[in-house]
Amino acid sequence: MTQTGRQSGRAARPDIRRLALAALLGAGVAMGQAPWDLWWVALPALGVLTALIAAERCGPRMVWLGWIGGAGYFAAGLFWIVEPFQIDAARDGWMAPFALVFMAFGMALFWALAGGVAALGRGPATRAIGFALGLAATDLLRGYIFTGFPWALVGHIWIGTPVMQAAAFTGPIGLSALATFAAALPMLGRRPATRAGLAALAVLAIGAVWAAGAVRLAAPEPQRDQPIRVRLIQPNAAQALKWRGDMWRIFLDRQMAQTAEPAAAPLDLVVWPETAVPFLLDDAGGLFARIAEASGGVPAAVGIQRVEGMRYFNSLAAADGMGEVHAVYDKWHLVPFGEYIPYGDMMAEFGISAFAAREGNGYSPGPGAQVMDLGRAGKVLPLICYEAVFPQDLRAAPERADWVLQVTNDAWFGNVAGPYQHYAQARLRAVEQGLPLLRAANTGVTAVIDAKGRVLDSLPLNTEGVLDTEVPAALAPTPYARTGDLPMAILLGLGLVALGAARRRQSD
Repeated sequence: MTQTGRQSGRAARPDIRRLALAALLGAGVAMGQAPWDLWWVALPALGVLTALIAAERCGPRMVWLGWIGGAGYFAAGLFWIVEPFQIDAARDGWMAPFALVFMAFGMALFWALAGGVAALGRGPATRAIGFALGLAATDLLRGYIFTGFPWALVGHIWIGTPVMQAAAFTGPIGLSALATFAAALPMLGRRPATRAGLAALAVLAIGAVWAAGAVRLAAPEPQRDQPIRVRLIQPNAAQALKWRGDMWRIFLDRQMAQTAEPAAAPLDLVVWPETAVPFLLDDAGGLFARIAEASGGVPAAVGIQRVEGMRYFNSLAAADGMGEVHAVYDKWHLVPFGEYIPYGDMMAEFGISAFAAREGNGYSPGPGAQVMDLGRAGKVLPLICYEAVFPQDLRAAPERADWVLQVTNDAWFGNVAGPYQHYAQARLRAVEQGLPLLRAANTGVTAVIDAKGRVLDSLPLNTEGVLDTEVPAALAPTPYARTGDLPMAILLGLGLVALGAARRRQSD
C-alpha cells in the first residue's frame, strides 16, 4: 500500500478514542437486556451513540462507529455464549474466547449496516434518523436471515415494562423502532435548547406508550369456562452431570418423585422439560407407564429424543393417563452449529458425512409448527427451547392454540444472563400472541406467564421443584398475531426509500 493509501485508510477510520467511546456506549445499550433491565441506562447510551455517528461527515467512519458500537453491545449482551464451552472445559474451553469475539463482531455487522444507512443522510438530523431506521430494520433482518437470530433486539429493553404491551400491535420490531427513534429525536434540533425540547418530547412519547400499556394491563381478565391444571417439573440437572453414568438415573428418579408428589387439586397434565429422559423414545419401554403410575393416571408431556433410521429428533412426546404415547412433536427450528451443521446433508453428497444429520450427526428438523390436542389440557402449541426466540414460529401454527408450552434446557446458557434473556423473550411471545405461556425448564426459570406477559408464578434458577398452576385464559387474537412483521417491514422499507430519495434530490 502506498503512503497516500495508508493516509486515506486512516482518514476513513475514527480515532481510537471515538471507537472506544462507541464500544462503551454499545455496552451501555446492552444494560437494557435481562437480567439488568436498565432501560433508563440503555436509552441515553443509544442516544449518545446515535449523536456520535450523526456528527460524522465521513460515511466509512459512520460504518466503523456502528460496527464497534455493535461489537460492544453484543459482547456485553451475549457474553453467555462462552457458557456451552465450559460444560467440558478441558476439551472445549479454548474455543470460548473465539466464540465470543466472532459472535460480537459478526453480529455487529448489522450495526455497521445501520451506520451505512446513516451515511445516506446529508446532515446530523437525517443521519440520526438514518441510524435509527437502520437499527430497527436490521433487527428485523436478523430475525430471518441465515435462519435468524433475533436475540438481544434493541426493543427487548422494554420487556417487563408496560411499554411491552405495544408488541401486541407492532411485534418486537415496533419496540425496537420506539427505542431507536426516541434516541434519535433530539438530533433533529440544531441548537441545544431545541435538542433538550426534543428529548423531552421523546420522553413524553415513551410515557404515552407506557400509559397505554398500563391501561391494557389494568383491563379485566377473561376467565376459562373450565380450569386447566398443570404441573411443571424442574429437576435441576446440571448439564455437566446430566448424562453421566452415575447421575442420569438419579435425575430420572428425581423427576419420577416430583411427578408423584401430592397435588392440592386434580391435575390435567404433567410436563417434563426438554431432553428430560436419558434414552430414546424408541427405547423408553415402560417409562410412560411408570410416569402414569407415579402421577396417578395424569397425562404427561415429556421432552425426549427419538430416532428414525439414522435421523435423530429433539422431541416432545404426549402420553395419556394409561401411559400410551398419542402425539409427538419434533423441534423444527434448530440451533445452527449447536444442534446441526448448516449444509451438512449437502456436504454428504460430496463424501463429507461427518456433519450430515441424515447420518446421525446432529438433529434433523421436524415438519413444522403444530398444535397438540391434549384432551382436558386443551390445544397446546409446543415450543422446544430456541423456538421461543422466533415470533414467526408461533404464527406458523396451523390453528390457534389455547396456550403455549415451552420445554427447555437452559443449563447450556450459564447462570448470569442467558437463561434470563431466554425467559424474557418467552414473556414477549405471550404478549404478541395474546396467549398464556407455560415453560418447564430443566434448571430454570420454570414459569407461568399470562397472555399479557406477566409472570404469575415461577421457580428460581438452579433449584429443583414442582410448580402446580392453572393455565391463564387467552385473549382475543392480537393485531400482531394476524399480521406478523409485515406492517413494520413496509413502514421501514418506505422509510429507507424516502431516505434514499432525499439523498438523490440533494445530490441533483
